[in-house]
Amino acid sequence: MIISASRRTDIPAFYSEWFMNRIRERYCTVPNPFNSKQISVIDLSPQNVEAIVFWTRNPRPLLKKLLQLDSLGYKYYFQFTLNNYPKIYEKHNPSIISTISTFKELSNKIGNGKVIWRYDPILLTNDLTVDFHLNNFENVAGKLKGFTKRVVISIVDDYKKTVRRLTKLDVNYKEKQEERTEIEELLKGIVKIAYSNNMEVQSCAEAKNYGYLGIKPGKCINDDILRSEFGIDLTYKKDKSQRLACGCTVSKDIGMNDTCLMGCEYCYAVISHEKAVNNKKKHDPKFSSLIKHKMPEETLKKIQACKQQMNFTEQQIAFRVHSVKNRSLVQF
Repeated sequence: MIISASRRTDIPAFYSEWFMNRIRERYCTVPNPFNSKQISVIDLSPQNVEAIVFWTRNPRPLLKKLLQLDSLGYKYYFQFTLNNYPKIYEKHNPSIISTISTFKELSNKIGNGKVIWRYDPILLTNDLTVDFHLNNFENVAGKLKGFTKRVVISIVDDYKKTVRRLTKLDVNYKEKQEERTEIEELLKGIVKIAYSNNMEVQSCAEAKNYGYLGIKPGKCINDDILRSEFGIDLTYKKDKSQRLACGCTVSKDIGMNDTCLMGCEYCYAVISHEKAVNNKKKHDPKFSSLIKHKMPEETLKKIQACKQQMNFTEQQIAFRVHSVKNRSLVQF
């Protein structure tokens, strides 16, 4: 099983203590985002998790904990968003200086094939012009050269909450940005800059195939990366719970919507920053879900069954290891 941590929020930035507690407990609970009464119990034991994909704008709180994950045998890579847009769009993102520093430190720790740069989403407004994007992208790409192999791009999607917030900014945001004539010019420029910095460009969940510009349709939960970086041989299976244009392979997301505090006006996973702040107050790092909630009796039974299964599996593994050692001693 692949764990997504998380499309819905920034776990490394805001909930790393909770995440490590769940790793130690070997399970977490995740309410269905469309029906909070349906709660899944996710087995996080090392023998059940093939890899973890982190999504973040600031993994620094997790950096010191990576050795613990390594010692337990977990494999992981990062989707690292760095746009460097004006603060009006990304109110609580860390500074470009600290983010570049963190990106490089992470890449040096785990390897540049395991840190994917996301310039995402792209939007055009009065101040986010083609010239702005190309200058901005070139500046960031130059600083990240050698620290990543890939950049993922997407064009902003018109979710109602996203359109409402962007319209309120009064920056001349227009819907259906993918149809704007400037987009192709911008993408061509991005490809040229990326290639000059030894990065390939992939798209994320774009209905239009930009292959003719040198942009491959991407997969954020990527079986190719898992194979090349970790030797995990997965049979690709599209995640049907994601959008039609999404190429991701199947995973389990352990985050919750309306919990990210980055304050990005274009975010699809947060209704409002105020709601995210209020939800953070309900967070308990020792609770099994990101936000504390009433636990139905049925879920408690699932947790107990999950723990029993984990213990049984661990006993089987211990028995097999013991048997192998005994056979080796007899042969010797």
